[in-house]
Amino acid sequence: MCLAIPGRVISISGVGLERQALVRFGDVERVVNLCLTPEAVTDDYVIVHVGCAIRVLDQEEAQRALSLLHELASMERGHAVS
Repeated sequence: MCLAIPGRVISISGVGLERQALVRFGDVERVVNLCLTPEAVTDDYVIVHVGCAIRVLDQEEAQRALSLLHELASMERGHAVS
């Protein structure tokens, strides 16, 4: 099973195929390649799969995805979603 996770772009460096972003996923930050999303800018939300941003999301879409992931995690832990 493959999973792509939404995160928020904190900063961007590099150019072209070397363009990278520091992306925040909740309390975790990771460096992500932006070669597939050249339109991404700081504060955008992106979907990340295996270290590459594969799509830019609008904020509403990102919040929906994050809410669903939170709900799934809560279900996995056996807790009710608040």
